[in-house]
Amino acid sequence: MNKKITFVLVLALAVFLVMGSASAGLFDFLGGGDNTVKIGYLPSDHDAALFVADAQGKYAEKNITTELVQFNNGGDLMTAMASGEVDIGYVGIAPVLSSVSKDVPVKVISSAQTEGSGIVVTQDSGINSAADLKGKTIATPGEASIQHVLLTYYLKENGMSIDDLNVSAMKVPSMNDALKTKQIDGIITFQPYVSIAANDSGNKVLADSKLILPNHPCCVVVASDKFIKDHEDTVKDIIAIHENATNFINEQVEAGNASAVVKLLPEDIVSNADLEASSLQSFPFISGIDNSFKADVDAFQKLEVEVGILNSTVPHDKLYWEA
Repeated sequence: MNKKITFVLVLALAVFLVMGSASAGLFDFLGGGDNTVKIGYLPSDHDAALFVADAQGKYAEKNITTELVQFNNGGDLMTAMASGEVDIGYVGIAPVLSSVSKDVPVKVISSAQTEGSGIVVTQDSGINSAADLKGKTIATPGEASIQHVLLTYYLKENGMSIDDLNVSAMKVPSMNDALKTKQIDGIITFQPYVSIAANDSGNKVLADSKLILPNHPCCVVVASDKFIKDHEDTVKDIIAIHENATNFINEQVEAGNASAVVKLLPEDIVSNADLEASSLQSFPFISGIDNSFKADVDAFQKLEVEVGILNSTVPHDKLYWEA
């Protein structure tokens, strides 16, 4: 090939690459670069709708690229949302209320499920009632968790306070090992770890959260105010995807086919497929933000104020975003 022609072709290619790189930089600067939606979650089947939607490719169908980021507890997840590390979160209502009350710019965009927690104690702990918890060592997922709120309420209803116990924060997947090695007397945790712990002959369920506080709200779907403002249509799609996945879960569970849902969950959650199927049937999955859900959240907020966790309730316009 003629050297002059070769030089021109090489020069043209170099210009093309430089211009392409500059265009990409401009594209990123204008906010059109990395469109990955970062979704925070906890290792819990409370977030089953997220896992189902992801496994079924529902985000991809809407041209939404997702990165799922796991957190140890809701407090850590909300801290990440406050700093802009994640855009969407599947998280308990308690850390959301705490964060929003401190002006963290996030909104609840959908409900996810209710109930689904429990207190499990060792058989030889001598704990057979709430009164027996006095002086015992109990692990929770952290002070910001809904489980900590439930324990606080449970104790108050039985004439006690959190100060009567030795309460420690612990990663939920580590709790069962701590029970087995007798490092602690009991735990309050979320599913499927309640079912997993209760399946051990050395443990027993002291109280299920459906009995502690019937129909209490638990996990919700939240989005940062910035993400809502910049990607409103994507948020609407995510809400619709969540509703679709929730309906699928409920249909399979009602048909006695919870195993079909289990197959779509992450391996680190499913230690035993039969226990997981049982767990999925033990609490309700929901979606949307209707007046009934808002009323349940309002009642829960008042409870948090009564036990001293919240200073005051959060108004609806500060808490919710509805498409």
